[in-house]
Amino acid sequence: MKKTIFIIGLLLSMAGNYVLAQEVKYSSFDKFDLRTGDFSVVGKVGDKIYVYRAGNEGYFLDAYDDTMQKAATVLLDFFPKKLYETRFINYPDKIVILYQSVESNKVIQYAALLDAQGRLQKNPMKLIEFKTGIFGPNKNYFTTTISDDKSQILITGIEAKSNNLQLSGVWLDEHLTIAGRSVARFAADNTIAYGEAVLDDKGNFYLPVFTPYGSKNYADQYWLLRLPKLSNKFSVTPFALSGKYVANSFLKMDNANNRLYIGGFYSDKKNGGFDGVMYGNYSTIDTFFTQQKLLSFNEKLRIATGERSRKRAFDNFQVRQMIVKKEGGFVLLAEDVSIVYRQSNPGWGGYYSYYYYTPMMSQTIKEYYYDDILALSYDAEGQNEWYSFIRKSQYSQEDGGVFSSYALLNTGGALGFLFNDFNTRRSQIQLATLDGSGKTEMRSLAAGTSSDPDWLPRSAKQTGIREIIVPCLKRKQIGFAKLVFH
Repeated sequence: MKKTIFIIGLLLSMAGNYVLAQEVKYSSFDKFDLRTGDFSVVGKVGDKIYVYRAGNEGYFLDAYDDTMQKAATVLLDFFPKKLYETRFINYPDKIVILYQSVESNKVIQYAALLDAQGRLQKNPMKLIEFKTGIFGPNKNYFTTTISDDKSQILITGIEAKSNNLQLSGVWLDEHLTIAGRSVARFAADNTIAYGEAVLDDKGNFYLPVFTPYGSKNYADQYWLLRLPKLSNKFSVTPFALSGKYVANSFLKMDNANNRLYIGGFYSDKKNGGFDGVMYGNYSTIDTFFTQQKLLSFNEKLRIATGERSRKRAFDNFQVRQMIVKKEGGFVLLAEDVSIVYRQSNPGWGGYYSYYYYTPMMSQTIKEYYYDDILALSYDAEGQNEWYSFIRKSQYSQEDGGVFSSYALLNTGGALGFLFNDFNTRRSQIQLATLDGSGKTEMRSLAAGTSSDPDWLPRSAKQTGIREIIVPCLKRKQIGFAKLVFH
């Protein structure tokens, strides 16, 4: 049964114009257990919205029309029994599915292609495999990197042991045609770690690599590795840290201007608090950094955090996204996140934990805190223009923080943050908007009555300029909400 709720009087400041959020449309609900099932929003394909759900009954793609009425259900009967990980890439006329299977002592990466109606176009392809340990799979064996225009796909398996890194990769296009394979290596003078990679629209691959140091694992050396499409050799460009230490770096591609931005936090000391922002501007044409800067936090910004210890005011912030601006520069988004282990249960496990997980009375309890969002805006020269905090409080136990964090809606003129604001005994859905000058507005999104489902904004996906699909739970059922802004 579909449910439509009209929201009255919620005004959002977007690009200087007031926009009315008119309605939330709910899909029907299907049987689902959050503890054992899986789900994701695939996105728009043709005139349908596709979502994925999996459980004891099988693996399914559900197709919804514009009113969130279910149009079809596709059984993914080619999936193996032991599925390790799935990823979906939606196109106007097809869906690419990338999934990993556990077979004997191996994890195998497969790819499959569906048409706009969800029909399998050819037999699934085996792309790459790794042997597991004696206790089975216990890590991420393969990573998928996709270009912004979705024309380039690279499946990588990266092994970092001691001071050596080896990458094995398979290059694909959107039709799942294999362009070729690559094996590339890099060595440093200390233990190596690596971050999240990006792929440009030409198929060139960029990977941040660094050497963790000290008790906090900050990096004392940092390189950008570039792997040209189908190449077997990295080109290496160091970032000058000038004796500082870096953590939480993030890459963002600007294909229109042939630039790659790097943003993150740095510390003056190997075990100190964060002291500022790492900023890099890399030319993908000339293949070097045109700008490298370490920009310190000022006292006004430290005071604005509201933390008692200004020295450690940013220690729990993790970089989540970078938004590249048309005129150059970017907005860095970070979230205050911490995980605490307790030897005994202090009581009520959080608003959602109680209903969906009910933490076991074990000796160790894992607590999740997802709090404020920080937005920092920089111009093309790396100068800070403004900063803004979006205040929230989210606490739960033993649930992986699945109801925590936020969904980001980018309209081009403003940013919208959708999140559950909750602690142990209450929750409300909040929508914060951030305009181009750093001004924020916060409104409570009163979606209906107490019978409404529990939203999972963290797992939402933007499907239009002012449209977002949010998974929702009703205890042992799953559905999806379509939130539209006019």
